[in-house]
Amino acid sequence: MVGKSSLRKASTFSFLSLSLSIFNRVKPPRNFKPKPFAYHEEVMVEIESLNNQGAGVGRLNGWVIMVPFALPGETVKARIWRNMSNYSEADLAAVIHPSVHRVKPSCPLFGVCGGCQYQHFEYSLQLAWKQRQVAELLERLAVVDVQVSPTIPSPRQYGYRAKITPHFQKPRGDTGFAIGFQCHGSRKLVDVPHCPIATDGINAALTEKRDQIRSGILKYRRGATLLLREVIEGVISNAKTVVSQQVGDLVFQFRAGEFFQNNPFLLPKLVSHVTEQAQGQDIRYLVDAYCGVGVFCLSAASRFEHSVGIEISAEAIKWANANALLNKVDTCEFYVGTAGNVFGKLKFAAEETVVIIDPPRQGCDSGFLENLFAFGPKKVVYVACDPSTQARDIKAFLSKGYQISCAQPFDMFPQTRHIENVVTLVR
Repeated sequence: MVGKSSLRKASTFSFLSLSLSIFNRVKPPRNFKPKPFAYHEEVMVEIESLNNQGAGVGRLNGWVIMVPFALPGETVKARIWRNMSNYSEADLAAVIHPSVHRVKPSCPLFGVCGGCQYQHFEYSLQLAWKQRQVAELLERLAVVDVQVSPTIPSPRQYGYRAKITPHFQKPRGDTGFAIGFQCHGSRKLVDVPHCPIATDGINAALTEKRDQIRSGILKYRRGATLLLREVIEGVISNAKTVVSQQVGDLVFQFRAGEFFQNNPFLLPKLVSHVTEQAQGQDIRYLVDAYCGVGVFCLSAASRFEHSVGIEISAEAIKWANANALLNKVDTCEFYVGTAGNVFGKLKFAAEETVVIIDPPRQGCDSGFLENLFAFGPKKVVYVACDPSTQARDIKAFLSKGYQISCAQPFDMFPQTRHIENVVTLVR
């Protein structure tokens, strides 16, 4: 077993050599503000916390400095590249005193590839900081002090991601080209032959696809985005192929290019939590807004007398109805339409109804919230992939007489800054 002291030295050296090789911004950004720091001025700063983008946050003479890949408790040398109105952004030039929780990243491209932010951070601390960040967002944006439950970990810290979408651009002439993802802080692509957070099946298919692209590059006019999704049938690369994914005792069918959660190993726990939270005394009916292909609605159907799913995508509703038939669930109905216009058509009593909402990253639009509040369900279970927009929306719920009974983060994307959070609100 490697001791902590040797681990710290190894991780600091490997990350430092990487960071020095990539953060080489030759010119300052347009409209660079010369104060309080000059371009590429190097400063020593102690990192106090992490922001919700995964960057370390420190202060120098009261001035905030954001440093990606720096950890709380570390002293680092930061190279300034941009000054904002109330903070500066810097690249990590050196880790002077590393955290005891700094570990060696599993991916040699960590710090270059923009996909992961936390591979250098001990996993238990990733979970703790995500819990803290949810609490801080609720306090700052929703103006409420909530006891947030510990983050539920992923069964797999690596090899969990069942879908990736690498990109490539056709090269000019005989020059080489990257097949991969955007670099950290740049739109340039980094070549990714293997992704440690993707499943073994995905990586095997990636190797084959990369060989096919390089040998057949002349047939492409520009470039393309690839799709690799691992499902029951295996690894699929055609977005139009109908595929199946099992969640608990149910099987869901959809086209490979449609949205579906990318961590199948933690998804059953997330679905179980949402369906359990949806139950309540005297609650007989369920409305699943933003229902997609029907995962929450169908998974919870046995707990309610009747359920309705609503979704703007006609394609998703087609598959939700097909999944109801496939799983022999006859107490659900699915409709195409905006999530806001369903409430006026409901025959359910609001005091006997729970609403599950799982909106896109930008959160709920104002029209939807107005319709929801006008209906006034007894309970709402709010699933979010962005806790900041969720916290913004929750402030509106609190103003309408709802209270938070549970806030539960899930680590659907280990090694990254992303947080899935479920908040239960009761009127």
